[in-house]
Amino acid sequence: MKLNEIADNPGSRKARMRVGRGIGSGKGKTAGRGVKGQKARTGVAIKGFEGGQMPLHRRLPKRGFNNIFALDFNEVSLGRVQEAIDAGRLDVSVVVTAAALKEAGVIRREKDGVRLLGNGELKAAVKFQIAGGSKPAIAAVEKAGGSVEVLRPAAAEKAEKAEKAE
Repeated sequence: MKLNEIADNPGSRKARMRVGRGIGSGKGKTAGRGVKGQKARTGVAIKGFEGGQMPLHRRLPKRGFNNIFALDFNEVSLGRVQEAIDAGRLDVSVVVTAAALKEAGVIRREKDGVRLLGNGELKAAVKFQIAGGSKPAIAAVEKAGGSVEVLRPAAAEKAEKAEKAE
């Protein structure tokens, strides 16, 4: 095989359509855009426009809401914690907090707290101080000989202080 013999599989690359090159090409004159008007021009973006009729997305009722007080947790699985322990990034002898998980590279940034999920398997006895966890995750930690202390999320404490101040 030589460099000049290398070729792609036949039919794998489709040649682009050359439009506006005369009536003999089959795509001459209007170049497949129909006749004159807004849509025949370039730079037209009228998605959802229904010719003046009230668009469907405005005819339908609004649904749901966005809770601005909802807490955003870092969700960490038991498997990720065990990987960090195996790699030597997480020390089992000290209490595992959100700051320790961040330092170990398990989470990128501390949000409103860490929530432990039960995916994976935990072999080491680890003490956690976290914002919460699923029942299977807490059961798995206790089965491995560890403990989970559930702390109140930072955002909840801030809200409580604001209420007391009023």
